[in-house]
Amino acid sequence: MQKSPKKTKFRKFRNSKFTGRHENKGDKRGLLGKLASSIQDQTSNTKSRLFIVWGVLMASGLGLTINLYNLQIVKGPKLTEYARNQQMVSVRPFMPRRPVVDRNSDLLAIDRPVYTLYAHPKLFDKSNEDMAERLAPILAKDTAELVKTFQSKRSGIILAPALPEEIIDRVISLRLNGLEWNQKYSRFYPPDDLVADVVGYVNVDRRGQAGVEYSQEKLLERPVQTVRLSRSGNGVLMPDRAPEGFLHFDDLRLQLTIDSRLQRIARIALKQQMEKFDAKRGAVIVMDALDGSLLALVSQPTYNPNEYAKSDISLFKNWTVADLYEPGSTFKPLNVAIALENGIIKPDDMFNDSGSIRVANYTIKNAMNNGNGRISIAQILQYSSNIGMVQIIQRLKPSIYYNWLERLGLGQKVDTDLPFEVGGRLKSQEEFIASPIEAATTSFGQGFSMTPLQLVQMHGALANGGKLVTPHVVRGLIDSKGQMHDSPTHTIPRQIFSTATTQKVVEMMETVVTQGSGKPAQIPGYRIAGKTGTAQKASPNGGYIKGARMTSFVAILPVESPRYVVFALVDEPKGESAYGSTVAAPIVKSVIEALIPLEQIPPSKAIEEQKGVP
Repeated sequence: MQKSPKKTKFRKFRNSKFTGRHENKGDKRGLLGKLASSIQDQTSNTKSRLFIVWGVLMASGLGLTINLYNLQIVKGPKLTEYARNQQMVSVRPFMPRRPVVDRNSDLLAIDRPVYTLYAHPKLFDKSNEDMAERLAPILAKDTAELVKTFQSKRSGIILAPALPEEIIDRVISLRLNGLEWNQKYSRFYPPDDLVADVVGYVNVDRRGQAGVEYSQEKLLERPVQTVRLSRSGNGVLMPDRAPEGFLHFDDLRLQLTIDSRLQRIARIALKQQMEKFDAKRGAVIVMDALDGSLLALVSQPTYNPNEYAKSDISLFKNWTVADLYEPGSTFKPLNVAIALENGIIKPDDMFNDSGSIRVANYTIKNAMNNGNGRISIAQILQYSSNIGMVQIIQRLKPSIYYNWLERLGLGQKVDTDLPFEVGGRLKSQEEFIASPIEAATTSFGQGFSMTPLQLVQMHGALANGGKLVTPHVVRGLIDSKGQMHDSPTHTIPRQIFSTATTQKVVEMMETVVTQGSGKPAQIPGYRIAGKTGTAQKASPNGGYIKGARMTSFVAILPVESPRYVVFALVDEPKGESAYGSTVAAPIVKSVIEALIPLEQIPPSKAIEEQKGVP
């Protein structure tokens, strides 16, 4: 049966309507779902962002806490120190070196203010020629040269590096524009070259380079307190924060044993003889044998410490302590003392001087190639007999003789406060004992070497009763009232000879002055002991320099109460008449004549009694 077409259409319509209504509800639900999902996503994102922000804030806070802990606790002390270093500055104020004075407190060295003078031609209100004319007489410069100097630069020209106060005062009084001066301190030596051998000098860095300026640096430099001062924000120091009295310094001075008056006489006498005999160099030493203090120490040629830059550098070392020489006959009295001390001779023993003696494969002769016949020990010294001295020492066992030379200090340095001291040279004991010629040549002062100061020290032992004292030039630090504050300690004197032995030797040496080669050193009214020396000059390459001599004379006085040793040494005097008696002895006489009134040495009693003086 066939369906009605209207119904079919109706159903289709209803189905389609129904289907459409169903689809609209589904769409709404989908939108709601999407909206809900979107809201959930946004909420989730917000929470994530908040968590990230919170995490960042927490991490930053933790980092800041850790950094704060590191800065405050871990690095706090070091940062505090850095801050203080930026806010504070260490200041070490300038302190002048202590002055140096002689035994009579006469000034030998002092720090004084000097001024560096600058010129700035661009600031001149006068012509270069006018400025030069005004300044030239004061600065001791040539006017034309000054004009050229002013034309060389527009500013910053150094006209004088170290002008004394009196000169800069004259410059200031001119009231000239374009000049500038800066103050500084400079070491000044009032006696110029008089005591340069002892005092020395300081360089531009204010460091001692020679003499006591070098060896006594610690005593001459005042202690300086380094202080810390605050400074303001712009870096200016605030002196109100300085501790009270930090700029205070003492008035102590370094006093020497040197007598400038005696030093001057000794230098004049030495220079006269050196010029007379055209000598290479010379030296004079005066020592008080009781304590080793040196009253004079002169070496010539010398230098001016105020102008040390113009001097030969070799002069800065005092050759009386820095150079070696063979003493020659001036060592003979010491050998006589060794022989007497060992009992191998007696003061009245006699010896035969034939003029030559054979030792091993060598022939030894007297300096004048003469023989003196039968002579006493005193005459051995008077005639300076080499033959007699060899015969004396041949009585002594070589090993014992060598030990005595070591006891005297041969081959060693002298303990002194002068710098650059060198030790003497003595052959090894094995070499000395193996060959008889070694003891023979040593008996008359050759074959070994020593410094001039060491010879004076040894003769000091003859003068003071047998003790080796320490030669020195420093007394100590004294204040303005003359009170001693710091005196150096010296080695305890060593007893070498007995008093009886030394007195006998000194009396024998007196005959050298009264009857022998030392007659030129005689001074009426005074008993003087002495010994001349005319030795060959050793060559640095071995052997001896042909025709070169070292002439010397050593004196001890007064004989009745020995105390002072006076020694003169002249290197390479020219002429046939150049001997210790003609070159060195007159120097010693001049020095002794000055020493007598300075030290108030009374005339010898024995001579006074001979003249009938009660």
